[in-house]
Amino acid sequence: PWISVDDTGARHRHQNGYCTQIGNDHFAAFTTTNSKSRLNFLEVLRAGYADYVINAEALAYMRQRALAGPVITDLKTNPDPVRIATEGALWGAIKAHGLLPDTVVRSDDAGQFALEDRALCWVHAERLIHKLDTFTDKQHAAQQRLRALIWWFYADLKAYRRDPDPRRRAALRARFDRIFRRRTGFATLDRLL
Repeated sequence: PWISVDDTGARHRHQNGYCTQIGNDHFAAFTTTNSKSRLNFLEVLRAGYADYVINAEALAYMRQRALAGPVITDLKTNPDPVRIATEGALWGAIKAHGLLPDTVVRSDDAGQFALEDRALCWVHAERLIHKLDTFTDKQHAAQQRLRALIWWFYADLKAYRRDPDPRRRAALRARFDRIFRRRTGFATLDRLL
């Protein structure tokens, strides 16, 4: 139902490149390439298939990115219409081969990982709050209070995963909303939430 993804700079055969990690509780895959782009990510997700497929999923991908047929001939358009069409055909191939059905992609919110169903990694989400510059004691206190609430909630989620219970599930959903809809009066923190 989910995969986690990330990429980092890596050297391979004396060349700078990027290593993309994809995995979940059942597998881990590492691919080193020379690009850190959505096009590269989709090629990695294609799992060795070499085809491009124009199907309903490919066309939906292109429409979501406002790709119009006549614009394909104008190569000076931003975003690049050829890249969007290629990404769409890769996404079509991924779906045509039955890969990633109803799968949520969990990442650090990097643009190359932005596909249909996605989730932000807890560590990366909290890191935004942790790195937030505070300028007053009140802002610092709000930041620290939120960080504590987030990590306390995360620990309770892990406990719930070990021993699921419908009542605890409802309570956790309500608690999530209370934490992330909270308004602290610290505008930057409130936007992050």
